[in-house]
Amino acid sequence: MQDHIIIVAGGIGSRMNNAVPKQFIQLAGKPIVVYTIEKFHRFNPKINIILVLHPEYLDFWAGLGRTFLFNIPHSVITGGEERFHSVRNAVMSIKDETGIVGIHDAVRPFVSMKTLETCYATARAHCNAVPVITMDESLRRVEKDSSEPVDRNVFRIVQTPQCFELSLLRKAYQQEYQSGFTDDASVVESLGEQLRLVHGNRENFKITHPEDLRMAEALLSL
Repeated sequence: MQDHIIIVAGGIGSRMNNAVPKQFIQLAGKPIVVYTIEKFHRFNPKINIILVLHPEYLDFWAGLGRTFLFNIPHSVITGGEERFHSVRNAVMSIKDETGIVGIHDAVRPFVSMKTLETCYATARAHCNAVPVITMDESLRRVEKDSSEPVDRNVFRIVQTPQCFELSLLRKAYQQEYQSGFTDDASVVESLGEQLRLVHGNRENFKITHPEDLRMAEALLSL
């Protein structure tokens, strides 16, 4: 059964206040998205890598690809208006009839091999797998001018890659877009599918803000 990974890199990175989208920011001389692609290639050299890009950055990526990824096979798909449409474009581009498809944020380069193994193995056994981690901080529910504590033990932080059996994912992405589709798990769950939560890893954070770059640089130096 073929494994696939859709790496979503279609954003423009407005929160990073950088000249290029966050997935192209260099850490130790290499763009973040390159670290992410290399991680999946190490995990499974035969995995089908699909990179989703904003149409304005196709030529930019072609230049980077020649420099950094000449020996890692991958295909490039143009993203859509929302993340939902970008993932749908990539899912519908897959020619196979069966397989496990992971969807991963390009700016999560520190996903562990154990997390990848767990996600793909669980999806093969149960049709889906969603990595999560527990909350360490106290939480409060805020409403208008008041707030109240909530039990952090009933909450989980959701990560990627979220993995699904291909036919299930195709069916899910034939739906019309809804604003409540915050990730791929919510799209699949809307079909009535029970989600399988698995353990992620804390280093698998999403590089979103400038301070995240400092944490990423620290991890690379270890």
